Amino acid sequence: MLIHATLAFALFETLALAGVLLWWADRVAGARLLAAFLTGIAIWITGNELPNWFGPGVERITMALLATAPLTSSFFFHFCLVFCRVEIGRAGVAAAYALGAFSTIAAEILVPGHLVAHRDIGWIAIANLSGWIASLAWVILGIGGVSVLLHTLMRARRPGFNQYFNQIAAVTASCLWGMLCLTGYGIAVLDWPVYPFPLLGLPFYPLILVYGILRYGVFVANAWARRALVWALLLALGAAIVAVTPLLPIESRWIGGLAVAASCLALNGPVRRFAERLVYPGGEVSVADLGAWRLALQSPETPQALAERAAALLSQRIGTRVEVHVGEAPATPASAPSLVCLAGSEGWTTTLHGWEAAPPGPRQVAELFGSVVADAAARVEQARQIAERERERQLQARLAELGSLAATVAHDIRNPLNIISMAVALAPAETRREVADQVARISHLTRDLLDYAKPWKLSTAPIDLAAHVRTAARRLPALSLGPGLDRELIVDADARRIDQALTNLVENARTAAADEQHDGAGVHIDAETTADALLLHVCDNGPGVPAEVRERLFEPFASRSPGGTGLGLAIVARVMSAHGGSVALTERAPWRTCFTLKFPRTT
Repeated sequence: MLIHATLAFALFETLALAGVLLWWADRVAGARLLAAFLTGIAIWITGNELPNWFGPGVERITMALLATAPLTSSFFFHFCLVFCRVEIGRAGVAAAYALGAFSTIAAEILVPGHLVAHRDIGWIAIANLSGWIASLAWVILGIGGVSVLLHTLMRARRPGFNQYFNQIAAVTASCLWGMLCLTGYGIAVLDWPVYPFPLLGLPFYPLILVYGILRYGVFVANAWARRALVWALLLALGAAIVAVTPLLPIESRWIGGLAVAASCLALNGPVRRFAERLVYPGGEVSVADLGAWRLALQSPETPQALAERAAALLSQRIGTRVEVHVGEAPATPASAPSLVCLAGSEGWTTTLHGWEAAPPGPRQVAELFGSVVADAAARVEQARQIAERERERQLQARLAELGSLAATVAHDIRNPLNIISMAVALAPAETRREVADQVARISHLTRDLLDYAKPWKLSTAPIDLAAHVRTAARRLPALSLGPGLDRELIVDADARRIDQALTNLVENARTAAADEQHDGAGVHIDAETTADALLLHVCDNGPGVPAEVRERLFEPFASRSPGGTGLGLAIVARVMSAHGGSVALTERAPWRTCFTLKFPRTT
């Protein structure tokens, strides 16, 4: 009876764990395949227990259920490939399923065995020739899956793969445990004079398998494991106390029950702390731990690098995958416990999300770790600000030098330009026109150079950006407007500088579009808003921006137009930077080239 009760519990447990895997299928690689494998295990257990529930009259149904074992092994083999990220190609996976399916169909048709009575198990299936052939198929697939696990286990034993190694090790250990449990059926089939005790450990097989995977991906699985371990230890403790109550000088059920209750209440705290240390190793933080964390978090120089490094350290310490976000909150709810570090009015602070199922120990570790991450984030931000100030200082120094040079050049160039213009007054019209164009180009370059180099002082006020664009559209031909400009778009800006930036972009776009001789050439302007910004897009159907210019497009004297000064886009970039915004080359089909002005939202 003990074996039958154990197998019935294993059947219920296996189906429940398959449901749990399907519930969290998005967090575990190959979870659906593993759920299918566990369902196959449940079918196999049902096939073995069916005659013991209903008698030998269900032999045909029993054999049909047991014949599905090769197909179940195919699911296991495929799961091992997916979980271990091993590629053997579609042909290899198809061959595994073909072997399992063919063996299952053959066993269903030929009947894989018959029932015999056993002294310890009751009715048990004994394989015939077709059954042994089918068994050979699932043994081959099972060995193949375990081989994949062992091979991956050896490769994963290297720095930076601790969590992955632990997952593979847990799955491998569970498979070896399952093989050990199945030797109980071997004892019964061979009719050895030994009780098939290995079968009593079968309920632990799916439990170890599933928990070994979820242990590192689903935090609440650890909370369940901790509670289950606490209750198991308390029940074992109660049973031990009941066993020794006959030794008491007074025989009384009330006294025995009181002794059990008092002992469990007294030892509840130590038992819970013991279970917590087993499920959540490293729950206590020492001064050495804090020092090691601070040292490890000194090297990252950006918030993203800091977040990645911190996530690796905390995940390794807690034993569960943890997400860390530095500088910005996640756009969507995290699929794992997360630590979010943000800057506020009182400096950098950290908050925990998804830690409700964690006991006090791991939460304390995460909170202390979060304080170290906050200090590191403050250091990264301070270093960024220092670097930004240094870049601004260098820029201002370069602009001062450039301004002095520009003023000298402008002064020295205007007189020769005037002399050249007067000298060609009597020249042919074509010559005068060519000289005038080149003089105008030099004058334009001089004006842009002076404007770019001189210090700026913005005079900002709320303006309607859409109205500015509509005004520009009335005086510029071949310009179309998008629906985003049909409503009021208020930004705090210097109207003169915004007009300057917009004019530069539109003139560049018109020049590029005019150079492209095809239908549909023109300039298009549209706008859109996001949660924190207002975007203005200036697009054209010109030839596009050459690849060699893209990297330095907004630097002085980098022009995409053969006749350009190379300062137009640099001035646009400076205008947007002065307003706390930015300009970028973007992609917006069907236009070939788009420049997007990003303004911070004020409302």
